[in-house]
Amino acid sequence: MILQGSQAKNAFSQYWEEHIGIPHSPHWLAAKASPLSSHQVIVYMKLMENNELPSHLPSFCKQANIACSTNALMKKTTEFTSLPPIAQWNDIKLKYELVPSAVPLSVASQGGLPYFRESMVKEGGFIPIPDLRDPMSYKSFLPRSLASKIPISFAHIEDLKNLFGVVDESNMDEYIQETVDICDEKSSILGVQSSCVTSAEDLIDFVVKKLGHHVHGWSTENVEGSYENVTIGVVKLIYENLSEPPALCHSLPFPFQVYYCHVLQEVKLYAVELHAQRKVNHAIMACHYDTSTWNPNHLAFKLLGFGPGLIEVCHWINENGVVWTKTLG
Repeated sequence: MILQGSQAKNAFSQYWEEHIGIPHSPHWLAAKASPLSSHQVIVYMKLMENNELPSHLPSFCKQANIACSTNALMKKTTEFTSLPPIAQWNDIKLKYELVPSAVPLSVASQGGLPYFRESMVKEGGFIPIPDLRDPMSYKSFLPRSLASKIPISFAHIEDLKNLFGVVDESNMDEYIQETVDICDEKSSILGVQSSCVTSAEDLIDFVVKKLGHHVHGWSTENVEGSYENVTIGVVKLIYENLSEPPALCHSLPFPFQVYYCHVLQEVKLYAVELHAQRKVNHAIMACHYDTSTWNPNHLAFKLLGFGPGLIEVCHWINENGVVWTKTLG
C-alpha cells in the first residue's frame, strides 16, 4: 500500500513540475494527492460505471482516504482536545456578490472575529481568532479520472448521497448541500472568475490558466490561536500588486477534497505572527479593498458597520486554504 501511495504522489509531483515553474509543491498539497494506484483507479472506475461502487464503499473510502458516512467526521479531530467542537461550517464568506439574504449574527458568536479591519491588526495588539480548522482536513483528492465522473450539482445530489452512503440530515448531508450550493451557483456571480476544482490536476490547471506558470502559494501554518484572544507579532505585507489579482482557494466540506477557487480584484496579503498559548502561528491575512459588489447583508458589514464599497474587509486564510500569487518568471 505504501508503494501504491508513493506512486500516486509521484504522478502528482510530475504533473506539478510539468506545469508550475517552481520545483516542489507545498507539502500540504502534495499530502492531499490521491493515494490510489493506477490499478485501483481502474477497478473503482469500472465499479462506478456499473453502479456497484456503493457496495464496495468501505474499502474505497479507506484506500482513497476520503470521508464516507457521518462516522468519518470523527477522524483526526482529537489532536486539539482543548478546543471546542469545530464551528458549524458556513458558506457566507464565499458569497460576496450573491442576492442579499439574511445572515444571522449567531455565526459570529462561535468565537473570534471572522472579519475585521486592517487597522485592527497591529504588532503588540490583541485580536480574537475564530476557528481556523477545516472540518475534514485529512481527506484527499480523488484522481481526476474518478472525480470527473462525480458531478457536483443539485440535479445529482441524491446520487451523490447514495454514492457516499450519506444519511439524510447528517453533518455530511449538510456539507454536501452547502458545497453543491456554492459550486452550482458559481457561474451566476458577476465579475468573478471562479471554479470548483475536484482534483489536484484541476487545481493546478486553474492556477496556471489565471496566473501563469510562475506562482507562489501562501497558506496559514497551522490552527493555533483558534478561539483565543492572541497577541499580534510581526505584521508583514507580502503582496500588494493590485493590478495582478491573486487567486484564493477555499477548502470545501465534501467527502473528497474540493476547492472553490476565485480571482478577486484589489486584494493585499499579509503574513502575521499570532502568539497563541501553545506556540506562534504564522497566519495569512487577506484584505479586500474593493467591496463595492459585495452583498449588503454580508456578515462582514453586520459586524463592522458601513456597507459595500465603504470599507476594506480582512479575514484569515483557514486551514487548507491557499492564496496563489503571480511571481517573476
